[in-house]
Amino acid sequence: MGVLGIIISLAGLMYLAYRGLNVLLLAPLMALFACLWHADTPLLGTLTQVYMPALGNYVVKYFPIFLLGSLFGKLMSASGAAQAVAHGVSTKLGARHALVAVVLSCAVLTYGGVSLFVVAFCMEPIARSLFREANIPERFIPGAIALGAFTFTMTALPGTPAIQNAIPMPYFGTDAFAAPVLGIIGALIMFLVGLRWLSKRVARAQGRGEAFTAETNELSQTQLLPSLALSLAPLLLVFVSNFLLSRYLLPRFDYSYLAGVPYGPTTLDKVIGTWALIGALALGVLLLIALFHRRMPQLMTQVNKGTLDCMLPVFNTASEVGYGQVIAALSSFALIKASIMGIAPGMPLISEAVSVNVLAGITGSASGGLSIALEALGQNYLELARDLKISPELLHRVASMSSGGFDTLPHNGAVITLLAICKLDHKRSYFDIFMVAVLFPVLATTAVVILGSVFGSF
Repeated sequence: MGVLGIIISLAGLMYLAYRGLNVLLLAPLMALFACLWHADTPLLGTLTQVYMPALGNYVVKYFPIFLLGSLFGKLMSASGAAQAVAHGVSTKLGARHALVAVVLSCAVLTYGGVSLFVVAFCMEPIARSLFREANIPERFIPGAIALGAFTFTMTALPGTPAIQNAIPMPYFGTDAFAAPVLGIIGALIMFLVGLRWLSKRVARAQGRGEAFTAETNELSQTQLLPSLALSLAPLLLVFVSNFLLSRYLLPRFDYSYLAGVPYGPTTLDKVIGTWALIGALALGVLLLIALFHRRMPQLMTQVNKGTLDCMLPVFNTASEVGYGQVIAALSSFALIKASIMGIAPGMPLISEAVSVNVLAGITGSASGGLSIALEALGQNYLELARDLKISPELLHRVASMSSGGFDTLPHNGAVITLLAICKLDHKRSYFDIFMVAVLFPVLATTAVVILGSVFGSF
């Protein structure tokens, strides 16, 4: 009966999240609902001693990354740098290559650290203008944006500052550049197959006589945007400084103090990835302010908005982590855990990929599903991988890529927001989002698992 309670709880979490109930309230309610099916589990004790500490621990680990990432994205948008990058890339490629222009513009921005929501708002009018000029039906705009923003730059490309690439670091002692070659291979699969799919779909639609029919607002004040070179500089700095800090600069110092109170006990490999990403984003923020402070007369207001904008995402994800920790603490979860670990026994990469994908799909959140899976099973995967001589870097890359598959089901918040921004609905545009942001990433993850199993991490 306990397992049934967990299944109903998970179904309720997915359904009610899709219906719009806030996860901050929904996660603890569904966690306590699952507890009702276990006679040996006290409700209040579980809430205060299991749920809340798990929520708090997540915030402790990742709040600086959420904060600086949100601030970086806000300043990129407020300064016009994000729009300049998107417009510059799109203009250079032109309407003749509208699909590629939109996808690459989104990819450059998200790989540089700009929030996918900011990217969606920046790219929608640009994509609309390009699609109108190329006479591509507007229903393909969400698919093009999703391919560039929701897939390979979020989970596969080494060095991406996305939270989905940061979450595995403390669990496996890795950094943001884990398994770089496999990550690039996975990214190329997602990009090339996704672009091929969209191109074929557009050609078929145009062959049937479909055309661009929506109203388009002309892009305004593009002449007032900052230069493309200056706008790219903060994105490049985040990438380069993240690499240098994690691989060369931070390891040069003495961190013996981490072994004792109040800093530990911990080791450098548990924190260096997080430290490097914090440093890189902080440098990016400082460079944005230095370059564009004159373009942001209300700089303090923008800084305040950027810091406040991080609160809901971090607590939403932390709430889902708290939910996952409660489920993991229930007595009947042992059966579920055994079933998950029993998937492809002796092959932790497959088990990890399945568990992360399933939980990301249930929660409708890549970061939420990834955090729940690693909190409950990460140590098991690491121990099994060590026994089998599997690299922790490979575990990291598979976990990160797996979070970007089933998370993009119809109830996903980013999907709903993207369709709203584009003034379209699931019926017209979700099928292409599903193909480029669910099916093809799952195929890319499968390829990485096979290559990693045969050749190891590289």
